[in-house]
Amino acid sequence: MFGKCSLNNVSDSSVTDAEIQQENQATNLCIEHTLKILYPLIMKEVDVEELTSMSEEEALLYLYPIIERILKQRRIDLDSEEKKILEDRLLDDMFGSGPIESLFSDDNISDILVNAPDKVYIERNGELQLTKVEFQDKEHILNIIARIISRVHGRIDERNPFVDVILGDGSRVNAIIPPTAVDSPCLSIRKFKKQVITLEKMVQQDNISQAIADFLAIAVQCRLNILMTGGAGAGKTTLLNAISFYIPSNERVVTIEEIAELQLQQQHVIRLVTRPENVEGEGEITQRDLLRNSLHMRPDRIIIGEVRGAEAFDLLQAVNTGHDGSMCTLHASNPHEVPTRLSNLVCLTGYDLTTDSILRQISQAINLVVFISRGRDGKRRITNVTEITGFVDGAITTQELFHFDFQGQDKEGNITGEFKSNHNIPLFIKRLQYFGLDAKITELIK
Repeated sequence: MFGKCSLNNVSDSSVTDAEIQQENQATNLCIEHTLKILYPLIMKEVDVEELTSMSEEEALLYLYPIIERILKQRRIDLDSEEKKILEDRLLDDMFGSGPIESLFSDDNISDILVNAPDKVYIERNGELQLTKVEFQDKEHILNIIARIISRVHGRIDERNPFVDVILGDGSRVNAIIPPTAVDSPCLSIRKFKKQVITLEKMVQQDNISQAIADFLAIAVQCRLNILMTGGAGAGKTTLLNAISFYIPSNERVVTIEEIAELQLQQQHVIRLVTRPENVEGEGEITQRDLLRNSLHMRPDRIIIGEVRGAEAFDLLQAVNTGHDGSMCTLHASNPHEVPTRLSNLVCLTGYDLTTDSILRQISQAINLVVFISRGRDGKRRITNVTEITGFVDGAITTQELFHFDFQGQDKEGNITGEFKSNHNIPLFIKRLQYFGLDAKITELIK
């Protein structure tokens, strides 16, 4: 006999919260242990295809006698509450996301990363953490991956060993399986944030200073062309969502993305997404295709979720021919490499363009480069706001308007520092004068 899991209803006021928590943890360990034993035995006796076509209520009626028989055969004694927990876990496996189902309900978790059956990580509040969540084996991960992507009619197999899809709740799912993933099937989930973060919230979280937040709000209202840059997971899309709040509601905005992640709050928004080629290698629609088409849709502003290909050229052309106030994100390791990175993407068009002509177009098209990074303490901060000022002697010229002055770290390992102005008057001050906001900007950069 494997032993009985005890879930006693404790009413003795002398029992401490720590003791209750310890008992609950022991119960969870017992359930996990029982699941490891029962799962392969149950899966051998069920018709998975038939089971997944049932409702949860029908599935319980189907599973109950099988569970009872196996518990009896294995001499595992569970009370009614423990059986309920076991049934819920099995239903999660059959209809939900298996062991990681509970991680979806924690709003503090932004990423769920499955590297192996016993290596499930999360990102919580900017920090990666190894969890106690485990899968039965590699086949179990494969089953859960197949179930998750089947919700959006995704497909993964040896011929198509990786997939990138968006779930109904907006969460982004990437999966890759053997033989491409050598050690184990891998699953990466970027959870959709139900609550759109604002610049005010970012100020409260010390991601940005009030002066920088006010500056960016004014920059959006004055129709400056803004590029959000930073590394992977730095918070570029979050920042883009936050500053887009200041786009006037009477403007027509077209967004272009590979995967729909932007959450603009305006009413007049047209959302466009790319389409991969089909199994015959046909039907692909790229960001460049969508950008060219959007120019015929009478947009006031064009927003690209992430510039990563030849669409960079068309964006520069659009901005330089009247579609100002546009915004996008771009991967870059520091602010200084942005012109080179953008120039390299323009070269993907295959056009015979000189480096000088490309850099000159960039200098005319982009007004601001905002760099955001994630520090070693897990916190995301805007570390630079840089103005592109022109093109001189074969190089783009810039001036820094704001920066984060790193000063050290506290006893808890948190980075300490201060957001500071460089006290430089931006060259786009005349545009600000047109909107009557030059005095406000002058006050912010003092």
